[in-house]
Amino acid sequence: MKNNNWLLYFILVGIILGGICGWWFGPQMTAVDWIGEIFLNALKMLVIPLIISSLIVGISGLGDITKVGKTGVITLVYFMTTTAFSVVIGLSMVNLMTPGESVEMVSDLPEGVASKRAMGITDILQSFISPNLVKSMMEMDILPIIIFSLVFGGVLTTLGEKGKGVISFFDTVNEAIMKMVHLVLYVAPLGIFALIASKLGAAGGGDAFWAELMKIGKFAFTVLAALLFHAIVVLPTILIFFTRRNPIKYFKGASPALTTAFSTASSSATLPVTIECAEENNGVSRQASLFVLPIGATVNMDGTAMYEAIAAIFIAQMIGVPLGFSEQLIIFVTATLAAIGAAGIPEAGLVTMVMVLQSVGLPLEGIGMLLSIDWFLDRCRTTINVWGDSIGAAVVDKLEEKYVEGG
Repeated sequence: MKNNNWLLYFILVGIILGGICGWWFGPQMTAVDWIGEIFLNALKMLVIPLIISSLIVGISGLGDITKVGKTGVITLVYFMTTTAFSVVIGLSMVNLMTPGESVEMVSDLPEGVASKRAMGITDILQSFISPNLVKSMMEMDILPIIIFSLVFGGVLTTLGEKGKGVISFFDTVNEAIMKMVHLVLYVAPLGIFALIASKLGAAGGGDAFWAELMKIGKFAFTVLAALLFHAIVVLPTILIFFTRRNPIKYFKGASPALTTAFSTASSSATLPVTIECAEENNGVSRQASLFVLPIGATVNMDGTAMYEAIAAIFIAQMIGVPLGFSEQLIIFVTATLAAIGAAGIPEAGLVTMVMVLQSVGLPLEGIGMLLSIDWFLDRCRTTINVWGDSIGAAVVDKLEEKYVEGG
């Protein structure tokens, strides 16, 4: 635990120094971008083998297929419930604060968004299955890898002694990957410093960032207020109600994962650290963490769903289009589904936002108003995504012990 404490302190120093240097020196700090990229790539390098081995070991540890089904249902109910809560909070906050009023939309259709088409239900369902797993691994397309690993792990449990040998192999792979995570974390403070400093530098430094923030500051404040409410009220309440755990202690144990999430803006890249924090710092059982967290890193996107709902209403307020209950209900549904379809990679939320905006006929040009500060808000919502995953592991662990193992 002491080892984790000093690492957390160094990571926090890295974030603070990165923010100061990026703010003060501006574009000059893009020179350290390569250091941050090496750190980020080192984490991403571990993601695919970690997901495959984690889910195979996790699902085999659940035992017979009835336990797998019950645990899976508990996990999905938690994911859907917290995502729905987050979207309701976002819609309530944006309607209360009306950040889009008196803001003039001065933006063209952003490059990179124009070529994107809205995702439908069938697109999301199709993304579950890949004809080429190797290609999915190369493109960090996590969802089909999760589906394959779950089915493969489930089948292994039906093969008796032959299956146990393969499961043992993946168990060893999983432990080796976690040892590699420890090695990568030794350079985390430097990598996180470089990521924060270079990103703020690329945004033009402190003055440029502040100028952009002032243009749509009320929108940013609305997003941050909604994220904070979900993070310090809703999720801890769920943790206390279902597990009787102290949320402050649990937060401290998850802090290395949360700071990594803030610096990388990627739930998937943070996954190795999230698993380590859940098991070693917060005492979540290995089978629960290995089952819940890899799925959560792709499917459970509380912060992303909330952000997309707020952004859609903000754009409607900017252009003076009133949205009634039925339109906001459509946004609620599509934001929840879009969050599931968003891969755990940086700025995926902007792509799936196309789906949300087109569902109620809002102009895609509005996304351009958000791009200047989205890199910062992306980090904030990713942190909430990981916090939700971490609490989910504890909740499923407790409910599994109560309802699955207890019959």
